[in-house]
Amino acid sequence: MKVLKRIILTIISLVLVYLLVTSATILIYAHKDGQQPGDVAIVLGAGTINNEASPVFKERVNHAVELYENKVVKKIIITGGLGEGSVLADSQVAKQHALSLGVPEADIITEEKSTITQENLTNAKAIMEQNGFQTAIIVSDPLHMARAMLMAKDAGIEAVSSPTPTSAYKSLDTKIPFFFREEMYYCGYRFFRIWQWVAK
Repeated sequence: MKVLKRIILTIISLVLVYLLVTSATILIYAHKDGQQPGDVAIVLGAGTINNEASPVFKERVNHAVELYENKVVKKIIITGGLGEGSVLADSQVAKQHALSLGVPEADIITEEKSTITQENLTNAKAIMEQNGFQTAIIVSDPLHMARAMLMAKDAGIEAVSSPTPTSAYKSLDTKIPFFFREEMYYCGYRFFRIWQWVAK
């Protein structure tokens, strides 16, 4: 029984250490702005409400537009497919917001098939290849950046992170659930990567 208890305690300790490490990674990336000149800003989708970009999505687009206006990037890729009950793809709706901020239509590219972050980035990579773009700046909410950057790396995108300086997740009531959701998704994706490697 003592041996079994030791094994269980060891497993619990390892899990706790792993969760602490992943939590630290998420928090570090939340404040890590590797902003440097790139070909394109990739805005990760965040849904729409009543045919308008959600507050979260608008903040992401706002930041990408700021990068564009400051000539840090030349183009903006907005990602997001057709949501349930929607007529336009989320990226098309968010594009209207970017246009209202003065970005020329020729400098906005929409990705209209993805529904999750991994698809956002995989499809954005294909768009980059089609247009000859080499480097990207990934734009999303601070707590989303660690997972987004790991997925961008797996998609083969040469990228740096630039989290939004402002976010619709302002209060602890919204930040804490978002953090724990990201912790779960980030850990889940890392285990998925290991499973893929083992299955090869």
